[in-house]
Amino acid sequence: MDRRRRRRSTSEMNNPIARLLLLLLIFCCRQGAVQSQETEPPSPAKHPHSKNELQRIILSIVLGVLTGLICALLTALLVRCFVRYISRTPILKGPVIFSPKIDPKTLQLALASENRLLGSSPNGKYCRTVLDTGLIIAVKQLGPFSECGSPEAQSKAAKRRIQQELEVLAGLRHRHLMSLRAYVREHDRFSLVYDFVPNGSLEDAMNRVRETQLQLSWEVRLRIAVGVIKGLQYLHSYVPQIMHYNLKPTNVMLDSEFEPRLGDYGLAKLAPYLTGATSGYSAPECFQNGRYTDKSDIFSFGMILGVLLTGRDPTDPFFGEAASGGSLGRWLRHLQQAGEAREALDKSIIGEEGEEDDEMLMAVRIAVVCLSDLPAERPSSDELVHMLTQLNSF
Repeated sequence: MDRRRRRRSTSEMNNPIARLLLLLLIFCCRQGAVQSQETEPPSPAKHPHSKNELQRIILSIVLGVLTGLICALLTALLVRCFVRYISRTPILKGPVIFSPKIDPKTLQLALASENRLLGSSPNGKYCRTVLDTGLIIAVKQLGPFSECGSPEAQSKAAKRRIQQELEVLAGLRHRHLMSLRAYVREHDRFSLVYDFVPNGSLEDAMNRVRETQLQLSWEVRLRIAVGVIKGLQYLHSYVPQIMHYNLKPTNVMLDSEFEPRLGDYGLAKLAPYLTGATSGYSAPECFQNGRYTDKSDIFSFGMILGVLLTGRDPTDPFFGEAASGGSLGRWLRHLQQAGEAREALDKSIIGEEGEEDDEMLMAVRIAVVCLSDLPAERPSSDELVHMLTQLNSF
């Protein structure tokens, strides 16, 4: 009987289901013991250990947040540098063309041939060139960069900056501006391509007037003055503002109808050696503190208007005498204040009609205001356009 019971209990223990139930019973007992231990209040001996654990957890969270922020900033910086790298302006080689009328190969062949010199200045020289297609162009060959041997001038950043400035100038379009049609970058210089204008510069025209080889009426001279100030107004109103830096008669070109077009505008930003300070036409502040503003361009325009009115060159020895005040501007101011402004006018444009004389005398007053020694007293280009167009209808 006892043997049967032992065999039965042994078979029950060997049953898989029984063993599984036994394991579950043991697991439940252990879980109950663990829960009872967790519900017990912490003893004084265990409290410091829990406090240290909390401090370690807080420190880990702070370090994790700081590490995440640093990684995010580094990632953003790397992405920004990569975007700038892939979007930067590439340095173009060979002729850069902005006009469909000009072929790069034809332009290079024309520049390599002998060209007719039209004029020169400290910044370079103008040449007349004929392409194989018959198109006549004017080429401004800038002088070699004074710092061409320095690493800064040879750097890609400097070349890219000059290229970007030329692309801005090429985007300017106005009837009284010489439009940049192309440029060629060589080792240490640039050649800028413009439309050719047949009547040369205003300097050439005024020299022919003084030699009685050319007659320019007051109407034509006023039209030239209005065109110059309108071109200057366009530059000054452009965003960002563009200043001429070197406004003078040699940089005012005349087309077949004697309509003016400004040349050499904005070139002073291309390289440090391209300065706009010229003895006869620059504002006094350019020599005093080297500061140049849009009002400095207005002073140069006043000099051009004075040349158109008087027919005299500012470098004329006459202005070196004490009686003339030492400059064209001071001479005009003295005559205007004395009520003798008519004495300053070019005799070849004084007519019998009183209406034109009144216009010219008013133009003398405008020139005197433009030639003020204080930049704040000079009018803006917007105001001058209004003043001069009121003298006659264009």
